[in-house]
Amino acid sequence: MNSLSPSAAVQLCYENVNGSCVKAPYSPGSRLVLYTVFGCGALLAMLGNLLVMIAILHFKQLHSPTNFLIASLACADFLVGVTVMPFSMVRSVESCWYFGRSFCTFHTCCDVAFCYSSLFHLCFISIDRYIAVTDPLVYPTKFTVSVSGLCISISWVLPLVYSGAVFFTGVHEDGMEELVSALSCIGGCQPVVNQFWILTDFLLFFIPTFVMIFLYSNIFLVARKQAKKIEHLSSKAKGFSRLNKTRVAKRERKAARTLGVTVVAFLISWLPYMIDSFFHSFGRFITPSYVYEIFCWFGYYNSALNPLIYALFYHWFRRAIKVIITGQVLKDSPSTINLFSKET
Repeated sequence: MNSLSPSAAVQLCYENVNGSCVKAPYSPGSRLVLYTVFGCGALLAMLGNLLVMIAILHFKQLHSPTNFLIASLACADFLVGVTVMPFSMVRSVESCWYFGRSFCTFHTCCDVAFCYSSLFHLCFISIDRYIAVTDPLVYPTKFTVSVSGLCISISWVLPLVYSGAVFFTGVHEDGMEELVSALSCIGGCQPVVNQFWILTDFLLFFIPTFVMIFLYSNIFLVARKQAKKIEHLSSKAKGFSRLNKTRVAKRERKAARTLGVTVVAFLISWLPYMIDSFFHSFGRFITPSYVYEIFCWFGYYNSALNPLIYALFYHWFRRAIKVIITGQVLKDSPSTINLFSKET
């Protein structure tokens, strides 16, 4: 519940209803600005990730194990934009939940599941890039489409099962009944999670995080060594084989750098929320509601950020967007268009 100054008029989520939550005292102008900012984020998350999925699944040139992982990651981010961000936008601006208790549980479940799904996808992508950079010539035989499919399945099944088991069963409130009763009001949707599940969330977030940090640290160490070898080979290469090895190594290192930026963006977006949740729970819920909402939206905006990263670093993605937007995608055999051509 929001604390208001004595001079502020108290507005309720549901007027003339006993036990209603207090509505945020924002002016119409402030509400318009907030709705615009949050709405643009949701729209970008939906449209941007939809373009990523269409590009990868439609164009045959992009059918690779790594790109299938990226398409699945985009699907998770797309679902955040569709099922989480629009409703969180209303909750954040109004401090009210108008969509019912059952949908509140479903919304919370989707929020947790899709965000962990993104994390697991990024962890598997870091493993993929590690193999590709450290051993690029045998990489195609190690990380196949079937292996990629297994990684995608794990990245979806585990978060969905975990979030459903925690929130639909109500175990996240065990031992917190008095606090839940004290904080509950009509028009609220802020689930209270006990310390055991907060600690579990903390570990589920940081274990894959440490794996990614370790792998990308090694990737960049290997990449530095490869850069020196490539420079040496380029000056002496006479045959196609050596030139081809040089191109493969350069391509894999560039992909690793790009996806490394994606990982860093994810960590910067979600670390404040995870750290705050941990100390918030063990500090007996001392974080102001507006701070919680700010950290939530930092994380949500990560779903809108990934397509911008791809557009900035991937020439093939920019070309695919151009083909889709200009309608060339409707022509005969558009899936065979050469997206890796240097021509614009």
